[in-house]
Amino acid sequence: MKSLYDLTFNQLRDFCVDQGWKKFRGQQIFEWLYRKRVNSIDEMSDLSLDTREKLKEMFTLEACVVKEKQVSKDGTTKYLFELSDGSLIETVMMVYEFGKSVCVTSQVGCNMGCDFCASGLLKKKRNLSSGEIVAQVLAVQKDLDAVNDRVSNIVVMGTGEPFDNFENVMAFCEIVNHDRGLAIGARHLTISTCGIVPKIREFAKMQVQYNLAISLHAPNDELRDKLMPINKAYPLKELMAAIREYCELNNRRLTFEYILLRGINDQDSHAAQLAKLIHGLNAYVNLIPYNEVDEHGYRSVDRASAMRFYDKLMKQGVRATIRKEHGGDIDAACGQLRAKHEQQRMEGE
Repeated sequence: MKSLYDLTFNQLRDFCVDQGWKKFRGQQIFEWLYRKRVNSIDEMSDLSLDTREKLKEMFTLEACVVKEKQVSKDGTTKYLFELSDGSLIETVMMVYEFGKSVCVTSQVGCNMGCDFCASGLLKKKRNLSSGEIVAQVLAVQKDLDAVNDRVSNIVVMGTGEPFDNFENVMAFCEIVNHDRGLAIGARHLTISTCGIVPKIREFAKMQVQYNLAISLHAPNDELRDKLMPINKAYPLKELMAAIREYCELNNRRLTFEYILLRGINDQDSHAAQLAKLIHGLNAYVNLIPYNEVDEHGYRSVDRASAMRFYDKLMKQGVRATIRKEHGGDIDAACGQLRAKHEQQRMEGE
C-alpha cells in the first residue's frame, strides 16, 4: 500500500480531485502531514470521517521506527531506522552554526562499490520510496520539536546513490521544499552523486535550484578506477563534460567532494591534477576527513596534511574548505552502524 508521504503536493491535490473531493482537501492533508506532523490519518480532524476512512483504505502513514540512536559529544546524532519490511537504514543529524543539517539515505544498501566506503559493505536491496526518504526527515524533525528547533538543511548523501533512484529522490526534494510543507529552501537541499552521467545531464536540464555535489575523490582515471568503479562506466572526460553542461545551463556553484586518504590521493601532485581538472568551473572542493572503516584498511590524513593539500589548491586558484569532523566518537562512517546490526542479525540466525 502506498504511503501518503509518497505524494507531492500536486499529486495529492490531483488525487483529491479524482475522488470527487474539492481541490483544497489536498492542501489540507498536505499541511496535516508536514505542518502539524500528525502520527495517524485519524488525527486529521477537519476531514470528514468518510474522507479519513477512504484515505486509510488506500494509504498508510508509516513512520521510521528508531532501532538505535547514537548521540556524539559534538551533537551529531545517528539514527538507525527500521522500515516496514524490516530493512535497516541510517540517517544523521549534524549541528552547524547555521542550523541542523540532516543527511538522508536513498537506498537500502549500495551497488556503487566505492573501495573506501562503509555503505558498500552491504549491497543494494532496493530503492527507497520518496515517502521513506521523507519519513527520515520527519523523524528527526519530531525529535527537534521537543527543543523547539527545526531542520534547516538536507543533504542526500547517506547510503545509496541518489541518481540511481532519481525519480524518488526528485519527488522527495519537491515534497520537503514545498512552502506548505517543511519549506526547506531549494538552496538548502543538496544532492550528491558519484557520477552517473546521463542523470547529471537530466538533472541539468530540469534547472532546479537544488545544490549538486560530485563525489570525486581522485583527480585522474587510474586512481579513480581503483577507488570508484563507476569511473569505468563514466570516466572523468565524460563526467567533466556533463558537469560543464550543468554549469552552462544552471547558474549554480557546485561542490566536488574529496575524501583525503593517507598516501593514496593526498599528495601535492594530486592537488595539482585536481586544480587542473576543475579549472574554470564555478565550483569549490570540500575536503573531507575520512571516517576509518576497518574492513577497507584506508587511513585518514592528519590535520597538517589536510591543510597542506588545502593550501596547494588555494594557491592554484581553487576554492576549498575542510569539512568539520562529525561524530568521531560514534559509528560515524556512512553505513557503519547498519552494517554492524546486519552482522549481529546474521550471527543470531
